[in-house]
Amino acid sequence: MDYEDKFHLTAEENRRFAKTNLTKLVFTNSRFEGLTTTLPQTQTIIDGLGVDGVPIDDINTIVQLKRGWQFTINNKEPLTLATEKKINAIVARDSAAFPGYLRNGTGGVNTYRGDFEPPMIDEQEEEHYLNSILASKRTTTDKALTLMYHNMRQQMFYDGNKRTATIAANKIMIDNGAGLINVPLDHWTTWQKMLADYYFSNDMTKLKDWTYKHGIQGMEPNLRARSQNIGKEISPEEQAKNIAEFKQLRDTLDDDGFELS
Repeated sequence: MDYEDKFHLTAEENRRFAKTNLTKLVFTNSRFEGLTTTLPQTQTIIDGLGVDGVPIDDINTIVQLKRGWQFTINNKEPLTLATEKKINAIVARDSAAFPGYLRNGTGGVNTYRGDFEPPMIDEQEEEHYLNSILASKRTTTDKALTLMYHNMRQQMFYDGNKRTATIAANKIMIDNGAGLINVPLDHWTTWQKMLADYYFSNDMTKLKDWTYKHGIQGMEPNLRARSQNIGKEISPEEQAKNIAEFKQLRDTLDDDGFELS
């Protein structure tokens, strides 16, 4: 399978799409840690409020996932191993022995087939693998899926590997306007079984085929809006002008006796 890109957005359109779906992305990714919070509870926590009955550790997991996604969505530099380390440092801040550092010892993953022991990590090899994938002639979706499943199996970090791999892969998708990778929860039982099978076989073909069918999400661009530059990225100059106009308006309101909160 060639894994042709299903969606063809601009990077800025894809960032906006990801921001719009931030709660759903965090909600789904939190399942990697066994969280059972509802979507409304997740939204409340993302909004900075507490939720009765939700453990503080679960709240912290959601908050750090939110921050990891926000960092990735807003980061416009190409994906590097250093970026992956930063993502892990954020999402695994409260769970990893050494957040943001590559694993330098043995590890293990509990699966339905038993414990899987990942290979030892060599930083130069991981950096070379990432760069070779990004420089290849694969489609964006193929690059993202390949890197995501490679990183999950490698267990590169001390904790938060699936969360980190998912977000890093989505950076490739976002930067190139190919949508998002987000497997719906009603497919997770099948997904986790296939993921375990892949760990032991080291053949990701079936897993990539299945994810391509069930886990790629996006939207069709509004070509009319795009032609009129609606939703384009605001330049630093335009942003500075908008801020100056707002400050001028605020000062005018102050002079007229309005109280601004």
